[in-house]
Amino acid sequence: MASLRDLGLSEYEARAYRALLNTGPTTAKELSRASDVPMGRIYDVLNSIEQYNLVRSQTASRPKKYVAVEPSTALDRLLEDKKRELEEKADQYESIVDDLADELDAADPVEEQFWTAAVGPEETIDLLLERLGAADDHIVMVAADPVPERDMQAVSEDVLAQLEDALDRGVSVDILMTRKMVDSLSERVGARYQSALQNRDDFHVRTNDDVTGSFNIIDGVEICIQVPNPLSSGDAFGMIDLKDPEFAANVHGEFAPRWEEAKPLTF
Repeated sequence: MASLRDLGLSEYEARAYRALLNTGPTTAKELSRASDVPMGRIYDVLNSIEQYNLVRSQTASRPKKYVAVEPSTALDRLLEDKKRELEEKADQYESIVDDLADELDAADPVEEQFWTAAVGPEETIDLLLERLGAADDHIVMVAADPVPERDMQAVSEDVLAQLEDALDRGVSVDILMTRKMVDSLSERVGARYQSALQNRDDFHVRTNDDVTGSFNIIDGVEICIQVPNPLSSGDAFGMIDLKDPEFAANVHGEFAPRWEEAKPLTF
């Protein structure tokens, strides 16, 4: 069950505030008895919840009296305090991530051949987005096989967002698609392409139906190959990610003439 402690109050602070709601204006001594907060702690507790703006005090009276702020107002104030605290934490974590990103990017990349794989639609998309996010120089995307209709809009928008980030980092992007793939894109994706990407100098999209399979070349040294599901046409089964400069160069050699023959994309 929810309690005031969930919003940041201590046990004594929560007891004191609840007791004040029942007692009305009261002194610290009377509140200590009503709330079971020890007399040796009651002034510290009252000072604390006064800083939270949960109580008001009547300083002109002797002894000093306290009254609780209305519950709706008190809860709103506690909520705002929590939101502000979370925003500060988020800013702090973002700063830490920026510092760590610079530090980790300074490490020398591993040059030896390496491969990994993802199985399943979600894992496949996660791997693709991760590798697009790792690009430093150039991305080549070849897309012949649409993902299932139910996933197309979300996946396409996630990929476009990652490509926008890449362009902002100075990465150039070349995309080659079949008309079937273009026709499967949602209107929202087409509108986003036209408004945010079409006029970028380092972003080019062309179409060529003489393309089979879907793969990505990252920085000329890494290949992400989509593996179709043999039991469900057009459905992605998984993805193989292979870091091998020689193999990547061979694949790019196959891609280059099809790119030259392709037509610029028009919606």
